[in-house]
Amino acid sequence: MTVALDVINTAREEVGYHEGREDGDWNNIQKYAPAVPGLEWAQGEAWCHTFVSWCFQEAGAVDLAPVTASCWEGVQWFQDRDRYTDYPVIGGIVYFGAGGGSHTGIVVAYTDDEITTVEGNTNSNGSAEGDGVYLKTRPRHSSYIHGYGIPDYPEGVVLADPEWRGRSGITFFGHEASTDDIPAGDEGADHGRDRGNSGFEPFPGEAWFRDAPNSPIITAMGRRLVEEGCSAYREGPGPQWTSADRESFRKWQRKIGDAPHECDGWPGPLQWAALKVPRTTA
Repeated sequence: MTVALDVINTAREEVGYHEGREDGDWNNIQKYAPAVPGLEWAQGEAWCHTFVSWCFQEAGAVDLAPVTASCWEGVQWFQDRDRYTDYPVIGGIVYFGAGGGSHTGIVVAYTDDEITTVEGNTNSNGSAEGDGVYLKTRPRHSSYIHGYGIPDYPEGVVLADPEWRGRSGITFFGHEASTDDIPAGDEGADHGRDRGNSGFEPFPGEAWFRDAPNSPIITAMGRRLVEEGCSAYREGPGPQWTSADRESFRKWQRKIGDAPHECDGWPGPLQWAALKVPRTTA
């Protein structure tokens, strides 16, 4: 299992947990502050970031996120390391409100329109001062979202920020992503490079496609495009590269968030890696 998935699963397992009650009111007394060294003082205080810090601690990833009860300090921690973005990050920390200081949670999925998070000290209405741990769905483009911290996960990071495309260890999905897109843990040492024995076809090179190849690789690619809802095929797909393959790949480029001028239908190495075409016998 990967570190990002460990963090997310740790958070998910807490969904449904509630803080204490006193005289009929919720009281911010919870199990997380006493369990995080250095945050014992935060017992009885707002605990959304304390919960996030606890999740990273329990997943053995305490060095990948700030240990703090302050959302504002969390934002500063990531900004000081140049690991803060306006775009969602799988396993990343989302910060809400002015300066990012109002509330926080851990991102588990995103689409064009929404982010899915696990948040502590919230409620069914999404309040920044709530009663427990909830799985929340929020508008991705809400002005309430200040930004996202990017943990330096050893297996790599899945995110939607186009400025991070092409960096070592980065998997870019502009439109949507989930835990299913987290790289396998044994790929981390190579920081996303194609290792040839990954079970997926290595990128054959753009020139190879322009020569209109006839290969089982094209069939495998076409089947993946169909699975991803990017089919422009009337028949097939088959082994011969055709205009239908190019148009289907153009749809894939749009789906993963390529800039309009990059959606030309010719596969590139990052787009190819994201498609995960299974190896053939060719």
